[in-house]
Amino acid sequence: MANPLQGKTILLGVTGSIAAYKAADLASKLTQAGAQVDTILTENATQFVAPLTFRSLTHRPVMTSLFDLDSEEAIEHVALAQRADILVVAPATAHTLAKLALGLADDALTTTALATAAPLLVAPAMDAHMWEHPTVQEHIAILKARGAHIAGPASGRLASGIVGHGRMLEPEALVGHIRWVLGQSGDLKGRKIVVTAGGTQEPIDPVRVVTNHSSGKMGYAIAEAARDRGADVTLITTPTSLTHPIGVTSINVTTVAEMRTAVLDACAGANALVMAAAVSDYRFAQIASQKIKKGGSDQALTLDLVKNPDFFLEIPTGVLRVGFAAETENLIANARAKVTAKNLSLIVANDVTKEGSGFGTDTNQVTFIDQAGSVDELPLLSKYDVGQRILDRIVEMLK
Repeated sequence: MANPLQGKTILLGVTGSIAAYKAADLASKLTQAGAQVDTILTENATQFVAPLTFRSLTHRPVMTSLFDLDSEEAIEHVALAQRADILVVAPATAHTLAKLALGLADDALTTTALATAAPLLVAPAMDAHMWEHPTVQEHIAILKARGAHIAGPASGRLASGIVGHGRMLEPEALVGHIRWVLGQSGDLKGRKIVVTAGGTQEPIDPVRVVTNHSSGKMGYAIAEAARDRGADVTLITTPTSLTHPIGVTSINVTTVAEMRTAVLDACAGANALVMAAAVSDYRFAQIASQKIKKGGSDQALTLDLVKNPDFFLEIPTGVLRVGFAAETENLIANARAKVTAKNLSLIVANDVTKEGSGFGTDTNQVTFIDQAGSVDELPLLSKYDVGQRILDRIVEMLK
């Protein structure tokens, strides 16, 4: 499952909104991700963006009318609806939301929507006052009650010039929503997975902290991969520059003490914990209440450190535990020692001095070591693919 969108058929409905230009970018991103994108434009949508735009981006015919005898898609719109893995309406105007909620079928898009059993995702786009109108909210409630997934809208400056809710989500966010919806029937459906990410920070004074080079990319990739397989995912993350994954419950922490509390709380009822975060081994014995001032040119600064307790052993019995070992030498021996000391089901070890496998990279070369001592060295992979390999092991162990 290296690419969750590879081979998926996505039916993209585009309606008459200025946000239709974002739908073109969405179609492009989905196509680049390996999806087959079939597009239906309403008549009003063609006033904002031409069908040729989508045909050029997706390399597939575009349907605009049920009565175009030259269009194979129009004649076989029921087959189009049946082969779709998901129907995405982006942007979804107030008018189209009303027709979808009421079951009207007076154009190619709404007729196809009634003919498909695929999940429905709508991305509303309209003026803020329209979005807040009770009728629109009633239609949204009806669609939600039927199982539709509502993505957005976001708040910001709108075409009318006012600021408020009504902006269609950006294509990157919508791709996350699509992956979330498509993954809900995956092999981790009904499972709760807790993932930690990033490097903890231990304060010296109100200005300074001691931390490590962890970027959080590995933990975020694991969280996204688990979401794409249907898991209920909680991501416990330290401060990073990364965007929180769509469809994942994110909890922000900074210190080891905060991470301990968050992890123990999140593991109640969890099936597995993947500790991808780089957790500080030590903290400062006393945190200065004011910024420590620099002394003379030859004056050294001495700070006392105390060891942080290893809360891994406090994880409730029954939660499958996967740890990480970022090493610079004696990779296998050091990782094996952690399996025993922390009572892990699996450890993921990597040599951070190797090219493409250090902190901040998009790739990683890891070695799996299980409780029996078996060693499985993986090739250099994307961090998302590494996450999928970890989850493959978790799926087998949970059986």
